[in-house]
Amino acid sequence: MFHLVLYQPEIPPNTGNIIRLCANAGCHLHLIEPLGFAMEEKALRRAGLDYHEWATVRIHADFDGFLTAQQPARVWALTTRAEHSLFEATLSEGDYFLFGPETRGLPDSVLSLWPQQQWRRLPMRAEGRSLNLSNAVAVVAYEAWRQSGFA
Repeated sequence: MFHLVLYQPEIPPNTGNIIRLCANAGCHLHLIEPLGFAMEEKALRRAGLDYHEWATVRIHADFDGFLTAQQPARVWALTTRAEHSLFEATLSEGDYFLFGPETRGLPDSVLSLWPQQQWRRLPMRAEGRSLNLSNAVAVVAYEAWRQSGFA
């Protein structure tokens, strides 16, 4: 199983879509507060449809609390500032994939916790700035799952 970590997500439909993804791909979702929405928000519920009950979602009060509770063995930080593509990495079950907020990405204070070899990006055309968060998370989740043989 893989762990998807959203650091201070801001847009409820993105998180709802990711909850649905986790239910269907068998990933665990970690949400790091503060969230830009309430978990009961209509847009979040609508995007996740009836998959909320099938997904494992854990909310952490802050990033330090997440690290203490989970003690992740390996974290891949997804950022447009990474030199290497995710597709160059060998991913393993139990890996954590960390994504930043939609409007600003991961802050330097979080990125600096890992060596740049653990920073990864998704390939895009040169004129592109970023992908939608739920789309990026889906690409990462399915690549990780593919590398594990869809087990």
